[in-house]
Amino acid sequence: MKIRFCANSEKPLAKRECERLKAKAVSLGHAVITSDGTADVVISIGGDGTFLKAVHDFPGIPALGFNVGGLGYLAGVGRRDFDRALKLLSSGQYKISERCLLEVRSGRRAAGYALNDVVVAREASGRTVRLDLAADGRLAARYLADGLIVSTPTGSTAYSLAAGGPVLVPGSGALVVTPANPHALGIRPLVVRDSVRFTVTARRRTRGNGEAQVGVFADGERVMSLEAGKSVDVMKSRKAARIVELEGYDPYEILVRKLGWSGSNVK
Repeated sequence: MKIRFCANSEKPLAKRECERLKAKAVSLGHAVITSDGTADVVISIGGDGTFLKAVHDFPGIPALGFNVGGLGYLAGVGRRDFDRALKLLSSGQYKISERCLLEVRSGRRAAGYALNDVVVAREASGRTVRLDLAADGRLAARYLADGLIVSTPTGSTAYSLAAGGPVLVPGSGALVVTPANPHALGIRPLVVRDSVRFTVTARRRTRGNGEAQVGVFADGERVMSLEAGKSVDVMKSRKAARIVELEGYDPYEILVRKLGWSGSNVK
């Protein structure tokens, strides 16, 4: 197997582990790709941000995340399991999961892609934005908020969850729209099938001190700005991200282990 390693250059531990794992991979019979050659798998060493960068930098190549960061929800292999993960790759004890990607479109132009989420939000604190959300051409909601988050199942445990959205398990065939700090208690997250095409339109404020600049972000990277009266489309892409799931992968076990979904508040 040809493996490409991508380490977070700002983390000394990630760089040290990268060099050690390259040697370990070679000892197991893998080829380590260091040039422009095509790899069978890309392994990120860092946190979830490093994993997302690897997915975007090497589209179509199955990705596996080794975690030396904090939560590490996407980069799910912990340090004590690094060597074991390489052995599972050697013995073919894994599968490739096709994960939904979101596509951001401005007119006919694709402005960006996201594995986790697309966020349409204010670019400076202190002011809310007005956003209209249409689903397949029909008005679905109007927001006065800091912004809104359109998330895939993979990204539902990230920003969307922190903003009060639900967890969607991989393969659920759905998307979730979660408002960020809406100025209405009745506004709640919206879950729809993943074939829905969303159109987000920035609206002028009728009150307040001027307009807030609206930005569109795909997996945290700013891809465009949105002026009042302008729209952007967000939909499931025909492309997909390919994620390595090692033998024994269980999304429900990860919820318990990573998010602490266990125990009780009742005494």
